[in-house]
Amino acid sequence: MQHNTNTISIQDYLPHRAPMLMVDLILELSHQEVKTILDIKKDNVFVENDVFAEIGLVENAAQTCSAIVGQSFFLDDNQEIKQDIKVIGFISGIKKVKVYDLAKVGDVIQTNSVLVSRFDNDSYSICTMSTETYVEDKLIFEAEMNLFIQEN
Repeated sequence: MQHNTNTISIQDYLPHRAPMLMVDLILELSHQEVKTILDIKKDNVFVENDVFAEIGLVENAAQTCSAIVGQSFFLDDNQEIKQDIKVIGFISGIKKVKVYDLAKVGDVIQTNSVLVSRFDNDSYSICTMSTETYVEDKLIFEAEMNLFIQEN
């Protein structure tokens, strides 16, 4: 896995934990875009016969996308991590998905996502995200999905 000096721990922005955590690190994060990486390991729940399954790509993309909206739930006004925040989130719709290839054990995938639209309420957010996943410079997956995230 590549080492980056300016990375952000994804656990600061998502409630997911192993074995369902499908992002290792956030490389870049703004209110409009996010870039993440995941090292595909043999013990990943979505790996079968040394191949990372399509559903793993979908879950990786959803977790990457939710980091943008997650900022508003997990960070306070001073950009400090809030403690004991509990959220629930799910994919409320997939508008399009294209799988061109699958990653294999030992590959590092990079997922880049862009916020298309967002609606915020006092306790929940709904957003549409566009996302692409690469192995090195090869596009292997792209999707547009809707996410629903709510504080419990």
